[in-house]
Amino acid sequence: MTQFDPSNSATEPIIIAQNVEKWYGNGFHALKGVSLKVYPGEVVVIMGPSGSGKSTFIRTFNALEPFQKGTITVDGIKLTHNLKNIDTIRSEVGMVFQQFNLFPHLTVMDNVTLGPIYVRGWNQKKSIEIATQLLERVGILHQAKKYPNQLSGGQQQRVAIARALAMQPKIMLFDEPTSALDPEMIKEVLDVMRGLADSGMTMVCVTHEVGFAKEVADRLVFMADGLLIEDTTPDVFFNNPNHERTKKFLSQILH
Repeated sequence: MTQFDPSNSATEPIIIAQNVEKWYGNGFHALKGVSLKVYPGEVVVIMGPSGSGKSTFIRTFNALEPFQKGTITVDGIKLTHNLKNIDTIRSEVGMVFQQFNLFPHLTVMDNVTLGPIYVRGWNQKKSIEIATQLLERVGILHQAKKYPNQLSGGQQQRVAIARALAMQPKIMLFDEPTSALDPEMIKEVLDVMRGLADSGMTMVCVTHEVGFAKEVADRLVFMADGLLIEDTTPDVFFNNPNHERTKKFLSQILH
């Protein structure tokens, strides 16, 4: 496996995954000794065929998926079965899913302020101020009083991003955030993600959006069959990959 080293090696990684192994109950070996370091301010895009383990891998970073072997450290905190550690890590790691997972009975504003009020312990005034800024940032403040079912898929996903950002995380994880969207709605979500990358947010994104990966990623990671096959720059990944498995994948997604 080709390991990419950022030039700014003086900076400590904010995510360190070492030899992570995961089996499902049916004996399926989903992650086979996967290691990855992510540095503050980096945008790392993970690509790979369906079933390669990429979504499972990023869901181990905030304990949404348990793993059986290896270690994961997030912002200096080792991920263990200690619930306090898990809660601390989750408060620093925002996540946006393929499905929007908004509360249908709450307005857009209430969806975004819920976490800061009940998890961060902020008062309603502060939570609304932050939520207002974020909804404006993702271009959806005018929809603040609506309910999720009154919004398009792209709008709902932008609300989901604002909701994750409202917790003021140090890291944002994106698990195929555009795959459930109609084509015309994909751009509006990717534009928000581009803005986040430009602001210096540490991001790990599982996506098949080639244009976004070429334009925004600092590093491209390729996974297949539970293995991390390639870890390199977008230029090398798309133009001169090292591994035959990567070349085969690219031949299928690049037309």
